[in-house]
Amino acid sequence: MLSDEIDRGHNVMAQSAGNLKAFRGSLVDIAKVVDQPQDIDQQVRSVEDGLLIVKDGKIEFAGEYQQGKLLLADDVLVHDYRGKLIVPGFIDAHIHYPQLEMIGAHGEQLLEWLNTYTFPTERKYGDKEYATAMAKLFLDQLFRNGTTTALVFCSVHPESVDALFEQAENFNMRVIAGKVMMDRNAPDYLLDTPESSYSDSKALIEKWHKKGRALYAITPRFAPTSTPEQLELAGRLREEYPDTYLHTHLSENLNEIAWVKELFPEQNGYLDVYDHYKLVGERSVFAHGVHLEDHEFCCMGDKGAAIAFCPTSNLYLGSGLFKLHKTWQYNVRVGMGTDIGAGTSFNMLQTLNEAYKVCQLQGKKLSAFESFYHATLGGARSLYLEDKLGNFDQGKEADFVVMDPAATSLQQLRWENSKSLAEKLFVLMTIGDDRNIYRTYVDGKLAFQK
Repeated sequence: MLSDEIDRGHNVMAQSAGNLKAFRGSLVDIAKVVDQPQDIDQQVRSVEDGLLIVKDGKIEFAGEYQQGKLLLADDVLVHDYRGKLIVPGFIDAHIHYPQLEMIGAHGEQLLEWLNTYTFPTERKYGDKEYATAMAKLFLDQLFRNGTTTALVFCSVHPESVDALFEQAENFNMRVIAGKVMMDRNAPDYLLDTPESSYSDSKALIEKWHKKGRALYAITPRFAPTSTPEQLELAGRLREEYPDTYLHTHLSENLNEIAWVKELFPEQNGYLDVYDHYKLVGERSVFAHGVHLEDHEFCCMGDKGAAIAFCPTSNLYLGSGLFKLHKTWQYNVRVGMGTDIGAGTSFNMLQTLNEAYKVCQLQGKKLSAFESFYHATLGGARSLYLEDKLGNFDQGKEADFVVMDPAATSLQQLRWENSKSLAEKLFVLMTIGDDRNIYRTYVDGKLAFQK
């Protein structure tokens, strides 16, 4: 039970209201990071009538209501969410905020899609006022879908980064983001230079990294749009700021991989390009990895790098089927990515639904508990934030979602007919969507209400 893990005694808070908040409902989370998917079942914690107590944006208690209420003074308001699920906030490990407005662009594979739709759209984000308006809408969409932490691509413009961080700061939201570095093989209006990308990124790191809950990601778009000189400077930034993130794309599309081989013939594959420039390691997150070879999985596992599994966009662009089972084999960290705008939904439930189908097409199983793990604690681990996010352990940051599991009559029918928690969560992830998100809390404060 959660209370067994979290309760530290009655000295926690026999105190009155103020910045103390309490939430009653059914609590579900994953207790610990695991080494194999079959171990997740033993780490699922569920309290039918639970209480979550939050103070100063941190979890103080999570456990049985009857136990937790003894820790509260009479004047503390308990938000009553009985009949609903309270779960850790969803973590989106790969998403593009400038692509919000081009979601659902029709009929191309990766490289054609970039040139036809993406680059013209991103051109507009040099306008700070425009970028700010889109950043507001972007965060609103995240909250409406229960996402409380995101690793985000901005555009090549520093203004786009400032706009996103400024809006996230209003919620004290944990956002990891960075300016795209791109000095070739793109329209002239989006190109920077190795020197400008280095100096702009450096200035943004100094301005935003670890300011509040903000974190910075060094962000070369992908190897084909960066010269060796730019990748070398990206590696220098990593050496100068070793606790920043590296966020880029990897092995998404077969034509892309062939292009990388033409551009970097001296390297042993796509991942080796990044490794050569010292960009593979802890807090390196590579989106997609659809066509990775075994030696590349092995390298990522050994060096502590992570993959963002983006099933919706991989299917939408016809990129291929990600081998999730290989990540367990090689101990590669994995988070779930919606990859807006090639991905077609901000919603993590729908993203997990597509992940299940990707695994099914390969004859592999993906359970509800494993899916839930990748979207919460496993996602936190992919970002090296499992000490801060991902479950309801005492002291962790209070980002959580209240879900209505029966938001439609069909969902109500299936929920009532489901016999176990695993079955209920599976039904929720296969027929659930944004209608199930009832409340979203960021830093212990309400960010969205239905």
